[in-house]
Amino acid sequence: MLYYLSQFSDQFGALNVFRYLTFRTGGAVMTALLFAFVFGPAIIRSLRSRQSNGQPIRDDGPEGHLLTKKGTPTMGGVMILLGVVIATVLWADLSNGYVWAVLFVTLGYGGLGFADDYLKVTRRHHGGLPGRSKLIGQGLIAVGAAVWITALGDPTDSTGLAFPFLKDVLFDLGWFYIAFATVVMVGASNAVNLTDGLDGLAIVPVIIATAVFTLIAYLVGNAVFSEYLQIHHVSGTGELAVFCGALIGAGIGFLWFNAPPAMVFMGDTGSLAMGGALGAISVVTKHEIVLAIVGGLFVLETVSVIVQVASFKLTGKRIFRMAPLHHHFEKKGWAEHTIVIRFWIIAMILALIGLSTLKLR
Repeated sequence: MLYYLSQFSDQFGALNVFRYLTFRTGGAVMTALLFAFVFGPAIIRSLRSRQSNGQPIRDDGPEGHLLTKKGTPTMGGVMILLGVVIATVLWADLSNGYVWAVLFVTLGYGGLGFADDYLKVTRRHHGGLPGRSKLIGQGLIAVGAAVWITALGDPTDSTGLAFPFLKDVLFDLGWFYIAFATVVMVGASNAVNLTDGLDGLAIVPVIIATAVFTLIAYLVGNAVFSEYLQIHHVSGTGELAVFCGALIGAGIGFLWFNAPPAMVFMGDTGSLAMGGALGAISVVTKHEIVLAIVGGLFVLETVSVIVQVASFKLTGKRIFRMAPLHHHFEKKGWAEHTIVIRFWIIAMILALIGLSTLKLR
């Protein structure tokens, strides 16, 4: 919205600043952050008044959660979503189709997560939407977004898959790319959801991954920089840096209230939405494989669940004491803050590895 003020820069030269992506990205960060700080306490009070018992806690989970987590309200992802939407609408160029496509995925997955959280709270049970129904909903949203994103791109390469460390190489997948992009968005969404199990555990790696993709979106959308780095140029993706900035600001603001001991949980409302957003951005920027590197922590958590389930069904034995992986370390006696901080460190290391793919080609 504020972007259009730059049209009057001939009359008021100072308004030309609204043309710059870097300025508007910074504005989106601060807007979403301030929204969380100003309205976060009221949102938490509202959630607490409507959730007398807070988020239902699994009886088969780590024993300490029944004492330390009980009564904490969920659906805090509403705070993140509102901050992201307000900041994006305020600072982004709303004529950019990629912005709307990513918002579509974010809000669609956020809506599914909200329905899941609502059922958990009202039924006072950790089971929400049936898994199959949730997966079908995610798939339909992702397919719609994949078709949309493909239609917005250059017809000659919109269905191409880029590989890290290879110079400006795209492998055309044809219509199979729609299925691939769908798997990326659904997988990223569920991976972040599985990681969200301890105070602050998911939100900081999401912030780190989003910061990486802020830079990627900016570089991929800039013809000069993409040519210099020999990465595939996708016109218009630079505007997603503003969306990423909004997500970073909202994430930092949420962390203020989610830091141990958490005053609120993001719930599926936040985790499904943020994972879906990262997946959609990676599809737009042609960096789907890099997302698997940068978000390697989410991949590791997901693999731990898959391995645990497969092992138990095939052999009747469990590989881990409990899955996802962070619960395994809880069962081993690690303190919650130790697990969280060490997982943050892993996320930062993987982000640096992911960033290296931009130059090592």
